[in-house]
Amino acid sequence: MKKIVILISGRGSNMQAIVETSIAEQWPAQIAAVISNKADAAGLAFAASHGIPTAVVVSKDFSSREAFDSALQQKIDEFEPDLVVLAGFMRILTPAFVAHYANRMLNIHPSLLPSFVGLHTHQQALDAGVKLHGATVHFVTAELDHGPIVAQAAVEVLNNDTEDSLAQRVLRQEHIIYPRAVRQFIEGKISVSGHHVTIADA
Repeated sequence: MKKIVILISGRGSNMQAIVETSIAEQWPAQIAAVISNKADAAGLAFAASHGIPTAVVVSKDFSSREAFDSALQQKIDEFEPDLVVLAGFMRILTPAFVAHYANRMLNIHPSLLPSFVGLHTHQQALDAGVKLHGATVHFVTAELDHGPIVAQAAVEVLNNDTEDSLAQRVLRQEHIIYPRAVRQFIEGKISVSGHHVTIADA
């Protein structure tokens, strides 16, 4: 049975969607742990209520990104994961950390990559006047928000959209495509060649 470790920084709504979908669909996988860089992350209580082991590696306790990433990597590897899932984990990861989990660490970004990397993506989309916005599941690489794309979902940008209203519609799509992509990975349906992802039966 494949093991998944999920990293969060806050409420972890995508983590919750993955956990609930894995239960409902009876995945051949175990959510081995939910780990946060913040002790007060609301998602930790959700994980614990579902019997999932939790751990905290507090980022502000470390003097450098490298020191934090080393400690985080050690904690993750205690659970021997086949896949690491970033679900609202608000840290820029070091190249050494990313390389350690190459092609086995997924992230979801709230835009249609390669457009609108970084933060405040929904406002970026509104400011740019695009007609479609959305979310992207991708493998994590050393370059921020530029890894091979696994899945995308688009929503129409409405004339009266605000940053919040657009964010809410995109988030609903995130909760659909992220669990699906995680399941495809643990079922061995995803292959990566360079910057391109192929999904069997897709």
